[in-house]
This record gives sequence, C-alpha cells and structure tokens, in this order.
Amino acid sequence: MRRFRRISLWRVGAPLALLCAGLLFATSATNARGTDLRPSRNTTLAGLVEEQSRRSASLVRQHAALTQDIEKLQAQQGSIDPALAKQLKDLSDEVGTTPVTGPGLTVTLKDAPSEVVKENPDVDADWLVIHQQDIQAVVNALWAGGADAISIQDHRVISTTGIKCVGNSVVLHGVPYLPPYKITAIGDRRKLQQALDDSQYIENLQDYVVKFQLGYDVKSESSISMPAYEGTLDLQSATVPGFERTPSASPTVSGR
Repeated sequence: MRRFRRISLWRVGAPLALLCAGLLFATSATNARGTDLRPSRNTTLAGLVEEQSRRSASLVRQHAALTQDIEKLQAQQGSIDPALAKQLKDLSDEVGTTPVTGPGLTVTLKDAPSEVVKENPDVDADWLVIHQQDIQAVVNALWAGGADAISIQDHRVISTTGIKCVGNSVVLHGVPYLPPYKITAIGDRRKLQQALDDSQYIENLQDYVVKFQLGYDVKSESSISMPAYEGTLDLQSATVPGFERTPSASPTVSGR
C-alpha cells in the first residue's frame, strides 16, 4: 500500500514540475524577445554611459535656453551702457561663452584595437588605453601653441574645465564619454602643430602608438565652428564643518 502511494505521488509530481519549468522558459523567451537577458558588463556600461551623456546634454541645453531667457529679460529692463556692453562682450570672448569660428587642428585619440589587446595578454591593460593625462597633455600643448579656443567631444573647454577618468570612460563637465576622443583647437595651425611636436609627453605617447597601435591622428581644418560654453561658471570648494578658512587669493588654473 505504501509503495503504491509513493508511485502515485511521483506520477503526479513529475509532470507538474515539468509543466512549471516549461511555463518559466516560455515566459523568459517572451520577455526577452530574442535579446540576451544577461548582457555582458561592457555592453551594460557602454549603454549606461551613452544614456547618461544624452541626459546630461539635454540638461545643458535646458540650462542654456533658460540663461538666454534671463538675458533677454534683463535687456528688457533698460538699455546697457555701450562701454559696459563692450566690456561684457570682451570678457565673454575670453571666458568662452560666445561661439567662435576659424582655422585650426583636430586631434583624435583612440584605445588600442581589440586584436592588439588579444595578442598581448601579458601587457599591462593601462598601456593599451587612452588616459586622462593623455587628453590633458594634448590640451595643454594646444594652449601652449596659442589656441584661441578648444573643445573636447564638441564641448567647449574653459579655464575651469576638469578632465578625469572614471572606469574606462573620461568625464568632462560631469558627462562621461567613451573613446575615440576628439580634441579641436582654433588658432594658427603651424604653431599648434609645432606645440604638439615639441611636447615631451606626447612624444612619449607616440611610443605607445608605435608599439600598441594607440590612435593618435592630427587633422588640419581650414574652418572650424566651435560652440560657446554652456555650463555653469560658479566655482565651488569643499569646507570642513567648524573650520573657518582664512581669505586667500583666487586659485590659479593650469593650461592657458
């Protein structure tokens, strides 16, 4: 009698378990719709970077539109003294809040190709990618060459711009970007090129370009249209609670 009960439970339980498993697989297939439910880490990271970049760009455009509205409302309050208006324009040109056009150079930096990475498994991975200091070296060289304006990834660079690495992406004005990195400068093309050639850091970078095929390309441009800087100009610094900092001179900014 006991043996009969065990067999009966097995005959009933096994088909039920198979039915549940079939329903689970069918539900997963329907939800996936042919896509991978567990994408690779790199794919997820790249998608996240692109999504955050789009969101940040949208917020920057909204900020720029609101700033223009504020300027229009301020102009409606009354006419501005011509001398003051000229001074404001000159300062805007220096700061980088007005668009500019002119000849210049575009430098493009890229990580080593995937096949080079596979062929050199014992090489330090840091030698095969573009870093913050590589981008900064190009920017500093272009400033030293007398650049009138510089942009990275088509975003205007000003004196307070910070460039930093976060994972395998570079963050500019709080927005993450993946390679290739495009650095554009407006100015005398001959002087800009000479400044790049004279940079000791870029000379060192060229060694990795030769050894590991890192991307380093310089293109001469007869006419470049560069947008105005549209971010905030406010400077913020951290403070220690309960500690009163003594007034000091304004901090200096490396670069231009």
